[in-house]
Amino acid sequence: MKFLDEFEFLNKPIITRTDKEGNIIFANSLFSKMSGFSRAEYLGRPHNIVRHPDMPKAIFEQLWDMILLGKAWSGYIKNKTKCGKFYWVEAFIQPEYENGIITGFASLQRRVSIKIVRRYEKIYKEMRLKELTRG
Repeated sequence: MKFLDEFEFLNKPIITRTDKEGNIIFANSLFSKMSGFSRAEYLGRPHNIVRHPDMPKAIFEQLWDMILLGKAWSGYIKNKTKCGKFYWVEAFIQPEYENGIITGFASLQRRVSIKIVRRYEKIYKEMRLKELTRG
């Protein structure tokens, strides 16, 4: 796989919103540019449409555990594009409420440095190996 050219991603965040089940209900134009998916392809689909197979399952288990409890979550995520490339983000995800009930989630994702990418590639590789050995 090839690392995505981040020409548009230098100083702008990706912003997405999902319903409580994680289906995309809004994404800014940068999400389309980075992911390669058109609005028609991603609206109503699970946000994991961009989940890269290199990501450990434990990261998303932790993420969902936190946000379903009404807490914010942040972390580093490797996303895949429609055409097989990838890009890394630092994601900040928080619940959205209506009348005190969680109705969905908002995510702001920003570019990360190559130093962070290298660090988390190693960490996530170790996590995936542990997941595979546990079955």
